[in-house]
Amino acid sequence: MSGGVSMQEYLLQGSVLDSSCETLLHRLRGLSDNVDTGPEAFVDQEMVYILRGSQTPPVMLRARRALDQPDSLPWQLRYVGTAEAGIGDKSRSTLVRTCIDVATSDNVTTFLTDMGFRLDHECVVKGYLFTKGCIKVTVSKIFRVTVPGNTENLEPLSLSHLVELSVVSPSGQDEVADTMKLFAEQLKPIVQLEKVDHRRLQQV
Repeated sequence: MSGGVSMQEYLLQGSVLDSSCETLLHRLRGLSDNVDTGPEAFVDQEMVYILRGSQTPPVMLRARRALDQPDSLPWQLRYVGTAEAGIGDKSRSTLVRTCIDVATSDNVTTFLTDMGFRLDHECVVKGYLFTKGCIKVTVSKIFRVTVPGNTENLEPLSLSHLVELSVVSPSGQDEVADTMKLFAEQLKPIVQLEKVDHRRLQQV
C-alpha cells in the first residue's frame, strides 16, 4: 500500500437527467482542456467498507478499481472526512473536506475484511472525466450490483447522471473554490451544482 497524504477536496455536486446528458457533455467538451482529445471514459467498480465501533463513530473507506483497465491501474483506497464548512456557510463557495487517496495492491478488500471492516455496498460507475486546469469534472452513471461480486449483472440506480466538480489540493488553497464556482456557472441551466452534505447521503 503506497503512502497517502492528507489533502483538502473542494467539491460541488449535482445531477442531470439522462435525456439531457448529451447536452451537458457537449458543453463540457467546449469548456474543458479535452477539446482535441475528448473526455476520458471510465468504468469503475467501487466497494464501500465500514468499521463500526461501540464507542466511536463508524469509519468509511471506499475501494475502487478500473474495470476497463484492470491490469494497468492499481486499486485506489479513499478516506473522506467530514465537511469543514457548513452547507449553509455562504462564505464558502464549495464543500470543503479532508481526503486521503492511496494506491493499493489488488488484495485490499481482503486486508480491509481482516481489519474488521464489513462491505456495506458496491456499485459500478460508468462515465466521463473532463479537466479544466486543476478542476476535475466527472459525469457518471451509477449502477447497483445486484449480485455481490458480479459486475456484469447491473441495475441503474436512477434516471440521471451524477455530476461532480472537484479540486484536490493542500490546505489553504481556498481561492480554487471561487474558480470552481465560476466554472459551475457556465454549466447552467443544464445542471445546478451545489454544496451537498455527503453525511446526509450516507444516512439515506
